Amino acid sequence: MQIRKANEEKDYDAIWEIFSAVIRTGDTYVFDPTTPKSSLHNNWFADYMDTFVAVDPQGEILGTYIIKPNQPDLGNHIANCSYLVNPTFQGRGIGKLLCEHSIRFAREKGYLGIQFNIVVSTNTAAVKLWQKFGFEIIGITPKGFRHQQLGLVDTYIMFKDLQDE
Repeated sequence: MQIRKANEEKDYDAIWEIFSAVIRTGDTYVFDPTTPKSSLHNNWFADYMDTFVAVDPQGEILGTYIIKPNQPDLGNHIANCSYLVNPTFQGRGIGKLLCEHSIRFAREKGYLGIQFNIVVSTNTAAVKLWQKFGFEIIGITPKGFRHQQLGLVDTYIMFKDLQDE
């Protein structure tokens, strides 16, 4: 598997398929499950983001992530990332590879840390994965997410210091 920079013109439709499949369930991402395809540019290809894809040897996109400054100006030394894995290929280590790549890329870009502003507490697989990579839960927002099946659930703020290694 290879991770490369995404090309909006070439990769838009494939990323949209993954994005729409993941948000459709309403259980892990804040995006409305009915978000239109026309919104993908702002959500995944905005000018201030770096977008990557994980592709198999045949060129099929299996996952994607974005990395961007968590805040503007005086807060732009901390990165923020979002990851999506094609549901068909979940559980095969793609999220792990995307996270490893994002940490390396963040260091190369000079970020001092990575913060996830909203990790749904019931997304235990993601929480465990991020913790394996050294992310810590530094805050909890009570009832911060409207889970489509469970109702209001807590969310975590998770952080990894990139200067400690």
